Amino acid sequence: MPCVFLRRSIVRQPAVIMKTQLLRLSAVVCAYLALAKYAAPAQAQFQFIGIQSLTNREIAFALSAPTGSVYRIDAGTDLVDWTPLVSVTGAVGSIQFTDSAATYLTRRFYRAEQLGATNILLGDYLRTTNGDVIMRPLSHATFVMSWNGKMIYNDPASGISYTGLPKADLILLSHTHSDHFSTATIEDVRTTNTVIIASQAVYNSLTAAQKPLAVVLGYGQSTNVLGLNVQAVPAYNSYHTYGTGNGYVLTVADRRIYISGDTGDVPEIRALTNIDVAFVCMNQPYTMTLSQATNVVRAIRPKVVYPYHYRDQSGATTNAAVFKQWLGTDLGIEVRLRKWY
Repeated sequence: MPCVFLRRSIVRQPAVIMKTQLLRLSAVVCAYLALAKYAAPAQAQFQFIGIQSLTNREIAFALSAPTGSVYRIDAGTDLVDWTPLVSVTGAVGSIQFTDSAATYLTRRFYRAEQLGATNILLGDYLRTTNGDVIMRPLSHATFVMSWNGKMIYNDPASGISYTGLPKADLILLSHTHSDHFSTATIEDVRTTNTVIIASQAVYNSLTAAQKPLAVVLGYGQSTNVLGLNVQAVPAYNSYHTYGTGNGYVLTVADRRIYISGDTGDVPEIRALTNIDVAFVCMNQPYTMTLSQATNVVRAIRPKVVYPYHYRDQSGATTNAAVFKQWLGTDLGIEVRLRKWY
């Protein structure tokens, strides 16, 4: 199993202790072989290549791996405790990855393993005390998550490919704007046992066949479903009338995931606490400005934030990168830039 050792040096200068940008990188196979749950076939050849430190102290690298298999990249600060980062498929050439958490760590180890199963959801991992959540962006405001064999769809809109994804066990709907809501798409991804969670206004727009599957939540209300808790939180601004759309906080074991929906910078969001992962909208003129999104995230201080829903009316998709710069690193918030467009 290939792994990479990274160590940031600490250098002493007169009256100052500072972390330098100097990295000691060894793109070699470590003298440690972790036992994988699924053993990789002996003929499979995969390795880390192109390892580099970026100017913001993140680590970028590529995994060179054969096509047709699924691989998981793990990371740790030692060679004992490993945390899954992401699952990917082999590709012609190599698979690029940037570890945005490395900014806040003095050393980092990586390993990759080939998984025996091929029906694993590809995406980022969030470890909980009761199984891993895998999060996969699809487009704009739409993403999926899996947890303990259950599939969660957020705002399944039209014009997006859902090919190869399992059907939804739970669908979260924020509001009825077309970039978030499509009854035809809901029909395509649901089963007869799917649970739909929505506001009253969204419920009113569901089809007759979909309404019996729905649970209506108003602001502050919550429900337990599939072993997790879903709470509706306010999502409103001048383009989204108060009470018609929801944001959500999901409590999955010991983790809390916030999904903003379409909202402005409102006090109810700033009051959220103990958020582990936040999906935060930012596009003008419909949701938050970059300044508002930055201030909201600095207020709620999630451990990880995904900028999403960031394509402007002009079609520009530069908001996420600018947001990351403006947020800074002083609060230790990891910003994950993913492909939404």
